Amino acid sequence: MRIKSILAVATFTLCTLAQAQMGSAPSVGPLGGQADPAKAINIMLSMYEQEAMGAVKAMPADKFSFAPTHATFAPTQGETFDGVRTFAQQAAHVAQANYFFFTTISGLKPDRDMKAIASLTNKDEVVAALADSFAFGHKAIATITPANAFTVIKGADGLDTRATVATFAVAHGYDHYGQMVEYLRMNGITPPASAK
Repeated sequence: MRIKSILAVATFTLCTLAQAQMGSAPSVGPLGGQADPAKAINIMLSMYEQEAMGAVKAMPADKFSFAPTHATFAPTQGETFDGVRTFAQQAAHVAQANYFFFTTISGLKPDRDMKAIASLTNKDEVVAALADSFAFGHKAIATITPANAFTVIKGADGLDTRATVATFAVAHGYDHYGQMVEYLRMNGITPPASAK
């Protein structure tokens, strides 16, 4: 019995140390309890924000106009790259989408001209627009309550509750993050999230 107790304490200690070294996600509450939907969704947005902002900041300013072309791949692939977004356009698109989705769930007025974001090409301007869109997203998510999280809302392109629109905003962002990661790697840059 004593050996079992020592093993249990040792296992708990090792697990705790491993979690501390790896860093664990913030808790939304006790196991089996009810989580605050705003807190749970905000954690998801924060995790995505950290990865996306890291990727956008890692791309050198002179590579913000990069987009894949035939020259990027083997000649035998025969792919067409007409209309493929540049790196700047990928990040600007995410910023615009954040404003769209988070305006939809909250009714808050965007603090930027959403249409003007599409024309940004300068790294500093794109990084600022993306950062501002995440700040706006956090404010919008704070308006989600247990009472309104699953209330049907209008204008969400078929994603009909605040909780589904907010979580789709994160899912949509990860789609473009994956593309931005590929752009970084095509330019010999290791994404910060992969360098950990």
